[in-house]
Amino acid sequence: MKIALAQFNYHVGNLPSNVAKIKNGILRAKNEGVDIIAFSELSLCGYAPKDLLQHDAFIKACEAAIADIANECKGIAAIIGTPTRNPNKGKALYNSALFIADGKILAQVNKTLLPFYDIFDEYRYFEPASENNLIEYKGFKIALAICEDTWNELPRKNRFFYKKSPLESLCTPDATCIINIAASPFSYIHEEERLRMIEASTSKYKLPFFYINALGANTDLIFDGGSMVMNKEGKVIDEMNYFSEDLAVYELKADKTVIALTPHAKKKTQEPIERIYNALVLGIRDYFQKNNLTGAILGLSGGIDSALVLALAADALGSKNVHALVLPSRYTSQESLNDANELIKNIGCPHETISIEPGITAAYTSLNTAFAGKQADITEENIQSRMRSLLLMAMSNKFGYLLLNTSNKSELATGYGTLYGDMSGAISVLGDVYKTHAFELARYINKIKPNTIPENIISKPPTAELKHDQKDTDSLPEYDLLDKILFQYIEMELAPADIKVQGASTDLIAKIVAMVNRNEYKRNQAPPILRVSPKAFGSGRRMPIVGKYL
Repeated sequence: MKIALAQFNYHVGNLPSNVAKIKNGILRAKNEGVDIIAFSELSLCGYAPKDLLQHDAFIKACEAAIADIANECKGIAAIIGTPTRNPNKGKALYNSALFIADGKILAQVNKTLLPFYDIFDEYRYFEPASENNLIEYKGFKIALAICEDTWNELPRKNRFFYKKSPLESLCTPDATCIINIAASPFSYIHEEERLRMIEASTSKYKLPFFYINALGANTDLIFDGGSMVMNKEGKVIDEMNYFSEDLAVYELKADKTVIALTPHAKKKTQEPIERIYNALVLGIRDYFQKNNLTGAILGLSGGIDSALVLALAADALGSKNVHALVLPSRYTSQESLNDANELIKNIGCPHETISIEPGITAAYTSLNTAFAGKQADITEENIQSRMRSLLLMAMSNKFGYLLLNTSNKSELATGYGTLYGDMSGAISVLGDVYKTHAFELARYINKIKPNTIPENIISKPPTAELKHDQKDTDSLPEYDLLDKILFQYIEMELAPADIKVQGASTDLIAKIVAMVNRNEYKRNQAPPILRVSPKAFGSGRRMPIVGKYL
């Protein structure tokens, strides 16, 4: 039997586009004599459709789309991920995989294990399956599972998340293979986690495993592809492309051996920084393309964060589509201006320099009476940041550019940023990238594209330049120390007493944790953040704003 895996980039809610991709995949597979082609989880509507699922008209449109696709499934079977109605008590819908052949639905498999952690909220919409059965087709018996239904073979955080594993009932001695359709979001460690999950299943059930993952970015969530096939001995037979569409064909024999008919060259394992780079470029590109936008704008300061966002956006959108706006003040050094201009020259992007001094002077004049007798403080610094945001948004409105936010995760964590100032933007590119990783990303970009980011931008001490001789270390510890504390508190979810960082006192750790906790209100007003880590700010970390803890 020939099995094809179709790894395509779907657009949430865009049924005509998604149906066209699926039909095209079916046609390509037919031409190669494929018996079954599998598409990823919720491929019909894109992942995650969220509250679109609560609109009856949307579900009807999905049903009509499935009927349309079924007409193409003659001489071939297709596995399509889609929401379906639950005719029984419980939630209104199932997260389903439909097995379609001979122009009709031959079998329906519903997802049993509905994830409820981190960015997932599937219990809001779906009813878990009560049972699932093998699908028999052309003499082969297939254990068809949907994403999380295979993950309970691998304990996470030293425990199993669910009381049962659907594979235990599906993988009977007469089963021929496992096919898992997934929408497994990217993080820079997730590739190894997925491999361990598949290895755990093949080791336990001695069955070949066909894994088809989603691809593309939908707002904050990024899917990296990386679909793969593992034989019953636990060896990877083939691994599909990462961060790009792909379709591959495999032959499954009656003795459960698998042959890759369109094998990929063996890939060198990517380092985390390379993965993060690829994910961010894909995240920016899809955000713009799927919103039918072309032009981006950002404020370029001469610092590492805005330089990095400019380089990433130029790679994602093309340098001619990214407008750099340099916004100097009385505190902007000539060094920063030189660095910004050198970067602009290296990137080759459109740019403009507009002083914020007239606006700052006007604001100070307007507030003069109200502020009489008050000493200058952070208020005046924030006015500068907000003036930059005002001019950036004016350019955005006038010319149709979308503003890219340049705040990094270290700043968002500690509240080292100005609401309605440097925290403005439509999408946060670096909001899940610690400052230390930002430096690594800059060096990686210079490795693959030499002399892109000036060395002085990478090597000089970071500063917001909102007052004379200001350095980030005036308010924060060195980033190497800070980021280690933040990682243990945010990603590892350790209590302050359990955080151990060489060179960090107990008082410093307590101070940093307090900064994280009291700035939740700021992060809740930040733009959507491209998720690249195991624990990103946003829907994956839901903390109370008015709570008091630690």
